[in-house]
Amino acid sequence: MSQANTNQAPVQIPVTILTGYLGSGKTTLINHILSAPHGQRIAVIENEFGEAGIDNELLVQDSDEQIIEMNNGCICCTVRGDLVRILNELSEKKADGRVKFDRVIIETTGLADPAPVAQTFFVDDDIRDQYMLDAIVTTVDAKHAQSQLDQHHEAQEQVGFADRILITKSDLVDDTALQNLQSRLRKMNSRAAMIEVNHGNTDIEEILDIRGFNLNAILEIEPDFLDDVAHDHDDHITSFVFTETRALDPDRLEEFLTVVINTFGTQLLRYKGVLHVDGMEHRIVIQGVHMLMGSVPGAKWGAAEQRQTKFVFIGRDLPKEIILKGLETCIAE
Repeated sequence: MSQANTNQAPVQIPVTILTGYLGSGKTTLINHILSAPHGQRIAVIENEFGEAGIDNELLVQDSDEQIIEMNNGCICCTVRGDLVRILNELSEKKADGRVKFDRVIIETTGLADPAPVAQTFFVDDDIRDQYMLDAIVTTVDAKHAQSQLDQHHEAQEQVGFADRILITKSDLVDDTALQNLQSRLRKMNSRAAMIEVNHGNTDIEEILDIRGFNLNAILEIEPDFLDDVAHDHDDHITSFVFTETRALDPDRLEEFLTVVINTFGTQLLRYKGVLHVDGMEHRIVIQGVHMLMGSVPGAKWGAAEQRQTKFVFIGRDLPKEIILKGLETCIAE
């Protein structure tokens, strides 16, 4: 398997992408993060700026400067151009001491597909060297999510990409409605942990340093599929998992995944796995976004440890049976 060209130097700046449909509480969460006594300086990049963004009274604006110092020492950077340019300027100003920050949060618009933002950290060498994409965090409005998921494909994409799902406004619905929503979200994205959040209040540890995109982290993929229950939703975003204790042939696996990515890449939102590959004494950790895939060696298998492959796919209208049967053909003889 090919290896991702990822700089794992400790100087990399961790980045969190915060997404969620309109009105789901992203700005409230940002304000909570910026005001929490966590001691970290955080740079925030926003697609939108103004009344819908961070409260204006918190900002010290400079018309000639994209970096805005916050009262509590955090930084806000409004997007007025290309994301790559903004990130490069941030790192340059950090390097020469003009600004100080420890991490970056990118807040997307409520109608945004997170894919282009995430792909920036795969395809641009300078960005990949300077920054580490930590995770995608998605806010979901418990009161309106069901109708939003029914009517807007962007809302489904945001759930599909999530490493962590924050359910907001759960106090506005009854227990049955909340459980139905949680069941639906798990069917769409089985690997993302779900947390209820009221008025943006959540532990910073729950949304930062998740390492959802860190290929060198020791990944534990435990898809929490619920028992099949009847529901009326015909969601285009679904998830499924391939598990196998027998080793996979590396050549056949790479050939098959290449075909899958070339054929269904635009439908693949996220895919991530810990693989048991024939002839290798360590795990192979693999993940991708759309047509961009990377893999690296993981931890060595323990002497008494059960070796197995767990491979999660999340995507739009994916041919589940074709992919699962194709992976079965990759089992080493």
